[in-house]
Amino acid sequence: MDPSARFSTGNVFAAPAAPISGEFFEELLHCRNVRIERIVSSDRPDPTIYDQVQDEWVCLLQGEAELSLSGQRFALCAGDHLFIPAHTPHRVLRTSGHPPCIWLAVHIDPGRQALEGK
Repeated sequence: MDPSARFSTGNVFAAPAAPISGEFFEELLHCRNVRIERIVSSDRPDPTIYDQVQDEWVCLLQGEAELSLSGQRFALCAGDHLFIPAHTPHRVLRTSGHPPCIWLAVHIDPGRQALEGK
């Protein structure tokens, strides 16, 4: 096996163009109970309300955005980060178009024991 095959490299800013609407999700790494995604947002966010079983930490790398978490609004600009506990209803209210929003999202799955209530 090639020793470099166990390493994952890339550039978070080498993202595809922003979609016309909604968001583009790309998994960069999945290791045990942690999943890291790059998200590129259009300037027309989906009205989807997310309620996830995993904790999520997001960092806005580029652009500006406004999120709603359990009815509370958070305005974010490049460099801002936010922790979203599992089962916290949240949605993207607004995103900038120029430059498009690029996010780094870290999802922390609770693990099988937590899901089974043990």
